[in-house]
Amino acid sequence: MITYIRTTKTKLKLRGDLITKNELVMELIKKNNGFVTANEAVSAGINNKTLQRMHQSGEIERVEQGLYMNPDQMEDEYLLTQYRCRKGIFSHETALYFHDLTDRTPFQLMLTIPSGYNTRLLKEKEKFKFFYIREKLHTIGRITMETPFGHQVYVYNKERTICDCLKKKDQLDTDLVNEGVKRYMKTPGADYSKLLNYADVFNIKDLVRKYMEVLT
Repeated sequence: MITYIRTTKTKLKLRGDLITKNELVMELIKKNNGFVTANEAVSAGINNKTLQRMHQSGEIERVEQGLYMNPDQMEDEYLLTQYRCRKGIFSHETALYFHDLTDRTPFQLMLTIPSGYNTRLLKEKEKFKFFYIREKLHTIGRITMETPFGHQVYVYNKERTICDCLKKKDQLDTDLVNEGVKRYMKTPGADYSKLLNYADVFNIKDLVRKYMEVLT
């Protein structure tokens, strides 16, 4: 965690050293694996004008309103999607990828959101696919996982993912779902008890039992 104190209007103190606001922004970006939000910058004593000036000069890149990155950093589409859709949880085929239950890199990111939740990403149908669920069921099985770029995002755990994929298999790639279920069944430490508990919650217990009987 970065600690600082204000010293002048243009300089701050970081770990005992005087640094400029521009340097502090770059320090924040470094600590956040290449990204910084406007809110994080403001909390560190950096105003929006500084961010705008650094963006105009090419020192940082604005990838989304209120989100900046190091120009040399590759964009993390998972982090950006999470930032743009705060209640979205990566699910279904995308969650299979996170859990190494498929080797196929997602060409369409899939997320689950609460019923009635609105996000501007809904319009980008080629890039995103959304599934709705009741609010009280939305966070069941939610965990944090690391993207290929080292950032933390919300993903459903393996058991919730298997249940989701089987429940919506008619809307997904059948071969990919079957392969994902087979891999899960062969995974050391697969929690069948948790899987069946989730299956009961989502009313697909018979379906899950059928797959377990065939694949185990």
